[in-house]
Amino acid sequence: MQYPWHLYLMAFMYVLAGIFHFIRPKMYMRIMPRYLPAHKTLVYLSGLAEIALGAGLCFPETKNWSIYAIILMLFLFLLVHFYMLSSPKAGAGLPKWVLILRIPLQFLLIWWALFYLPL
Repeated sequence: MQYPWHLYLMAFMYVLAGIFHFIRPKMYMRIMPRYLPAHKTLVYLSGLAEIALGAGLCFPETKNWSIYAIILMLFLFLLVHFYMLSSPKAGAGLPKWVLILRIPLQFLLIWWALFYLPL
């Protein structure tokens, strides 16, 4: 094992999240902001990106690039989190406090990714 176990945990988390885009695409399409086009395509592309970037964390040649791309992706996903707060249908019946808590969680995930970049 070349990297700390928690980097592999992060990689696994993104790969698993990406796989779920293909297993449960309707769940992800429901939370897509209406102003974005081609919801199904975007769900599949974001799932593919999560799988590729999660796998990329495991290799020295792609680790840093994957981290930067994950950070960008997490910032883009903030659009979804804010949309879920603004739309009861997109909120998927989750309590408002859970939807609000997801926003700082997103920044925690960004910090976690930044942790693995060289200073």
